[in-house]
Amino acid sequence: MYRSKSKSRLLASAAVVAALMLGGCQTAQLGTTTGSIAQASSETDPRHDAQVWGERYSKNQKDPEAGIRYAQALRAMGQRAQAVAVLEQSSLNNPHNAEVLGAYGRALADSGQFAQALDVLSRAHTPDQPDWRILSVQGVVLDQMGRHQEARRHYLSALRIVPDEPSVMSNLGLSYALSKNLREAEDTLRRASAKSSREPRVRQNLALVVGLQGRFQEAQEIASADLSPEEAAANLEYLRNMIAAEKNKGKPTQRLLRQAANNS
Repeated sequence: MYRSKSKSRLLASAAVVAALMLGGCQTAQLGTTTGSIAQASSETDPRHDAQVWGERYSKNQKDPEAGIRYAQALRAMGQRAQAVAVLEQSSLNNPHNAEVLGAYGRALADSGQFAQALDVLSRAHTPDQPDWRILSVQGVVLDQMGRHQEARRHYLSALRIVPDEPSVMSNLGLSYALSKNLREAEDTLRRASAKSSREPRVRQNLALVVGLQGRFQEAQEIASADLSPEEAAANLEYLRNMIAAEKNKGKPTQRLLRQAANNS
């Protein structure tokens, strides 16, 4: 998703948005984020993790943590099909493990298998014992399928469990944006940002939505809270070019948001 390590997360978010508009099947890191289940840490070396956890997984494929961590590393390296295969086997060995099922569902969504992802995620928790993280990921998948009202019902259900949770609010805000309601999206993302001043991804989503309304200077100021001025300016220039390209094609600017996650 990221063009290079030096590019900011805002630019990555914009790239994610463009990909979904064009029919891409990535699972956006909304906050892709965003309360996501079994996400690999950006602070670790995925190649090292793949070696360590891959060896542990090879010794015992019934070890749920090994399966999850190995798949995380594989996904971080872009090996999505292999990650799905690992988690599929892990889910067979641990059919009632909610963490395994949650990770498997997200990996399926990453690979564009949305219907199967929803089926797996629905088995990762029960109506009488809902998991807000899984509800949020289900919402992300539904948004990617264009089922925005259903997605928002899942986010709102999650927020009843964890009121004002910034990651869920961030996903909810982007869901509004996907429905071309940029004003509601901005309001929701501002509330999410206020609740999580130390979470840069929420601010980057806010900057993206503000930029998509043509308020580039304000978007750059928001992005600059986490980026150097040069990076923020480069990202906003990238966003301007995306919007201009869409206008030249006769498409509304809001359609850029059809890729908005996790991973988000």
